[in-house]
Amino acid sequence: MKKFFVGWLALLMMLSVLAQTAFPLSEVEAAEDYKVIKLDVSRDLFSLTEARTVEVQADFGKDVDLTQLQWMFGGKSIKDWKKWTSGTAYNGTQFITVKEAPHYVDGTTTIKATLEFGLLYNRNDLSNRTIRTQYQQFIGDYELALVNPAAKAKAAATVKLNVYDEFLFYDQLKPAIDQIFAKAKANPDNNRYLEYHSLGKTVQGRDLHFVILAKNKNAVDKYLNETLPTALENPESLIKKLESGTMGDYQVPIWMNNIHPDEIEGVDTSVELLKKFALEDEVSYKTGKGDKETTVKLNVDKVLDDVIFLYMFTNNPDGRVANTRANANGFDLNRDNHYQTQVETQQVTQEIARWSPLSFVDMHGYVSGFLIEPTTPPHNPNYEYDLLYNEMINQANAMGQAGIGNSSLTSYFIPAETWEDGWDDATPAYTPMYAMLHGSLGHTVEVPTLSQNAFHAMVGVGLGAAKFVFDHKEELFKNQLQIFDRGVKGIDDRAVDKYFVNAAGESIGRVRGGHDNFFPDYYVIPTDDKEQKNKLEAYKMVNYLLRNGVKVEQTTKNLKVAGTMYPKGTFVVSMKQAKRGVANAMLSKGENSSDWAAMYDPIVTDFPDLRGFDVREIRLPDAFSNSTMKVTNVTTPKGAVVGNTPKQVLANSNNDTIKLVNELLKNGVVVEKATETKAGVNRGDFIVSTKDLQVYGKNYYFEAKPLGTTNQLKTEQLRKPKVTVTGSSQLNFSLR
Repeated sequence: MKKFFVGWLALLMMLSVLAQTAFPLSEVEAAEDYKVIKLDVSRDLFSLTEARTVEVQADFGKDVDLTQLQWMFGGKSIKDWKKWTSGTAYNGTQFITVKEAPHYVDGTTTIKATLEFGLLYNRNDLSNRTIRTQYQQFIGDYELALVNPAAKAKAAATVKLNVYDEFLFYDQLKPAIDQIFAKAKANPDNNRYLEYHSLGKTVQGRDLHFVILAKNKNAVDKYLNETLPTALENPESLIKKLESGTMGDYQVPIWMNNIHPDEIEGVDTSVELLKKFALEDEVSYKTGKGDKETTVKLNVDKVLDDVIFLYMFTNNPDGRVANTRANANGFDLNRDNHYQTQVETQQVTQEIARWSPLSFVDMHGYVSGFLIEPTTPPHNPNYEYDLLYNEMINQANAMGQAGIGNSSLTSYFIPAETWEDGWDDATPAYTPMYAMLHGSLGHTVEVPTLSQNAFHAMVGVGLGAAKFVFDHKEELFKNQLQIFDRGVKGIDDRAVDKYFVNAAGESIGRVRGGHDNFFPDYYVIPTDDKEQKNKLEAYKMVNYLLRNGVKVEQTTKNLKVAGTMYPKGTFVVSMKQAKRGVANAMLSKGENSSDWAAMYDPIVTDFPDLRGFDVREIRLPDAFSNSTMKVTNVTTPKGAVVGNTPKQVLANSNNDTIKLVNELLKNGVVVEKATETKAGVNRGDFIVSTKDLQVYGKNYYFEAKPLGTTNQLKTEQLRKPKVTVTGSSQLNFSLR
C-alpha cells in the first residue's frame, strides 16, 4: 500500500506539472495531421543546466507568410513552456525563446531562424532538493517543429533534453558499458582487457554493475593471485623488492565509486572515465587555473602498465532509478559499510576487501564548495594514519587541480587543512573510510553543484587521481605494504599518535588504556554454551569477518588461556594480520569522542554489544600458537529438537528464535511463554509442541530442550501480534 501511495503521489505531481503547461488539444491534433519535412538543426542536444542556442533551417517552398509560422516543442507551443518558479509550479517566463525570427536565406526558399533553450529552473545548479525531485521528468527526446498552418506542413527534428549531456538513467548504464566494450573489441589495435561483473542483485533485483579495465588479463590475475596475497601474507618481501629494484612488472588498483546516486555526476563520471581509458590512445586534460594552468597528456597504454581501473558505477541502482539517496529499504548505504545490513553494502564491501585498492575515490555532491578529503579529526585510530595522510593530501591536491582545470570552478578545499571539525572520518560507515581500513587512500569528493560544469570537474578529479597514482605508484604501494607489515608483525607505531587529537587540538594518540599495544594479541569468539550467550550472532560475526578479508582460525583442541577453558572449535582472530584494522574497528569497544562539538555521523561499531554476543580480548602473545587451523567458511548453525517429549522449551536467547515464534503464530500454532523461572525453564522462554517445531523450525536457529512432565509451570498463551509501524523505512525494515 505504501509503495502504491508513493507512486500515485508521484504520478499526480507529474500530471499537475504537465497540466500547467498543457497545449490546447485541438492544436495538437491539427499539428499531427500535417505534412512533415526535414528541419535541419545545428545541435540536437540541450541541457537543463546550460543555456544553448540552435540554428534551424527548413524549406517550405515559395510564398510562405513568415509571420504565421509557429514553434512547437514536444507537441506544445514554445509559449507554453514556462520556467519553474517554486514548489511544483512552472509559470514563469518562457523557457524557449526566439533569438532570430524566421527569415529567407538570400535568393533561396530556405528559411532560417535561431532559438535559445534557456534554463528551465532559472539556474545552472539543480542541487536544490525540491528541484532534484522533479527535473528528471523532463529528460528525454522531443520533437522540435516549425509549423506552417497555411500549408498544413511542419518541419521537424528529434532533439534531446538532458540535465547535462552525459547523464544516463540506470537502464542506460549497461547498454553504454556494452557499447564501450564493443568499440574496444572492434579496434584491432586495442588489446586492453575489459571484464564486466554484476556483483549481485539489489533489494529490487537490479544488477550492481562492476567493470575491470587493465593492460591484459594477466595483469588482473597476477595482482589477485600473486601480488596481493603476498602483500597480505609477507609484505616485507615486497618492500625489499621495491627497495632493491627487483619488483618487476606489477599493477595497482584505482577504484572509482558512487554510493549516493541522486548525487548524479559520480555515476556518469565513471562511464566517461571508462570510455576514455578503454578507447583512447591519449587522454588530455587541463590542471590548475590562470597562469598555473597546464595541459596534461596521459599515454593510456603506459598508464595501464601501472594501474588497474575498477569502476563501481553505483552501489545503489535502486536509488538511481528512484532518484533517491537511500536504497529501496530506505537506508543511506553510506552509513552502512560497517553494519552491512543491506544486500548492496554486503556485496560491494566484499569486493573492496577482495581488491584492497590503492586509491579509492567516492564521488558525491552537493556541499558548499568543492570539497576533497582527507578530513578533520577525530580520526579512526585503526587507520595507520601517518602512512595515509600525507599522500592523501597530495592526491587531493592533484584531484582538485585537475577538477578546476577541467571546469569553470576556480577553487577547491581540503577539510583537514581548512576546518577544525565537523567533517570527520571516525566511522567506517562511509565507503572510502571503510576502504582506508584496507590500506586505501580513501577520498570523499563533493562537487558544489548539480550541473554540466560539476560533471566536468568530477571527470577532472578522476583523471587527476589516475595521474597521481601513475606518477607515484612505487612510493604509494610501499606505504600500503608498510600498513600491512605493521599488522602482520603486530606493530603499534607511535608515528600515528600525532594525528589522533582531542577537541582541544591536543595529541592524545591511540588510547591504549595502560597497554603497550593499542591492538590486543587476539580476539576470541566462543561458541560453547558456557562462554557464549548468543551462538547464532557469534557465527554471523565470523562470516562477517571472513567476507571482509579478516583471517579467522579455529582451535584444534581444548585450550586454557588466561584462566578460561576454550573448547575445540573456538573461533580465534589473531591480530597479527594485514587486515587487523578491520577486525579491531568492528570488535573493539571503540573510542569516546564525546568532547567533540561537531561530528558528521555516529561512529559506534562495537558489534559484540550492538548484536549481543560474547567476545574475549586476549593480551598474551602466542597464546594460541600451534593450536588453531584456518577457517575458510562457516555454516550458520540450525536448531534441533531434543528428546521425544510432547513439548520443547525454546530459550529466548536470540533473534532467530523470535522470528521462529512469529512464524509459528502466523501459522496458527499454539505458543506459550513461561511467566516464572522453574525446573530449568527461565521466565520468558517459549513452550512449543515438538511436532510443530519439527515442521516449522528447519530454517531457524533455536536452543531447545525437552519439557518435563511437571504441570506446575506457570505460562501464558501468546497471541499473534498486530504491529503498526510509523516512522522511518529503516524502522519498518528492522521490525520485519
